[in-house]
Amino acid sequence: MDILNALTAFANFILVPGLAYGSQLALGALGVTLVFGVLRFSNFAHGDTMAFGTAFVIMFTWWFQSMGISFGPLPTALLALPFGIAVTAAFVLGTDRVVYRFYRQQKAKPIILVIVSTGVMFVMNGLVRILIGTSERNFADGERMLLNPQDWKAWTGLAEPLAIKTTAVVSIVVAVLSVALLFWFLQKTRTGKSMRAYSDNEDLALLSGINPDKVVAVTWVLAAALATICGTLYGLDKSFRITVYFGLLMPIFAAAIVGGLGSPLGAIVGGFVIAFSELIITSAWKKIGSYLLPDSWLGDGLYQALSTDYKVAVSFAILIIVLLFKPTGIYGAK
Repeated sequence: MDILNALTAFANFILVPGLAYGSQLALGALGVTLVFGVLRFSNFAHGDTMAFGTAFVIMFTWWFQSMGISFGPLPTALLALPFGIAVTAAFVLGTDRVVYRFYRQQKAKPIILVIVSTGVMFVMNGLVRILIGTSERNFADGERMLLNPQDWKAWTGLAEPLAIKTTAVVSIVVAVLSVALLFWFLQKTRTGKSMRAYSDNEDLALLSGINPDKVVAVTWVLAAALATICGTLYGLDKSFRITVYFGLLMPIFAAAIVGGLGSPLGAIVGGFVIAFSELIITSAWKKIGSYLLPDSWLGDGLYQALSTDYKVAVSFAILIIVLLFKPTGIYGAK
């Protein structure tokens, strides 16, 4: 029984949160790696694109709720998600036409585009602050728990309860569906194949008659969709605050680089590597250890390597290690 209680505690504090958080990071890293693979620069505005899209999802959610529209046990934000994606995609396409296109035509170096994206980041951050403010916004509705901890204890007879939030399961399911659709699009459709060809060899793709403007536009739309989905899932699972999304840039870029910038599969693997690394290092293991070790061995400590305040430090450390010893990442090109 103690082993089952320990496994339940592990699922409670590491496994389920890690799968949900890893799914969110994977979607964010996919957006970053798409822009890098096709447009050849690191988009520092991606975190605030997530915030921008989520802000509109929240506003549409509030509008639906005011009209009495809901999604039953699931969050109403899932109904608002397509509308948030549409607004974000339109804004990002407009930003590309007004800002990024000029630098592409000038054949600007990638570092210039990185600096430009930082400026776009500040503009989007300001717009979100105007639209929805800086206060914390909790917009999750529907059933809070998919698995009630008391029901688990009654069913199993275990001392350790297992609580599975609906938003955690929604994050995993929506991420799986989004990734499946993205890979189908990239592998099976003509536009997706054009994007892959453009990413592999831009000059050869242009000689083959591929329309670069269409490839760029589709890339931005996909990046906007992934950013909005990622931001919404994170906001549902945690809560929405504009400052949090800028902080997510570090683990998202770490995930993309660990997996290999430009590799969609690497972005997914990197997302889960970063998520579980953060949780394993910053979680308190005393609860799990109490079922496996004698009380005399445990002492007063929490058996926590780092405080949760240092989650970003874990991402940063992994990023530095990867850049030093394997800068191409797990699935990166040579």
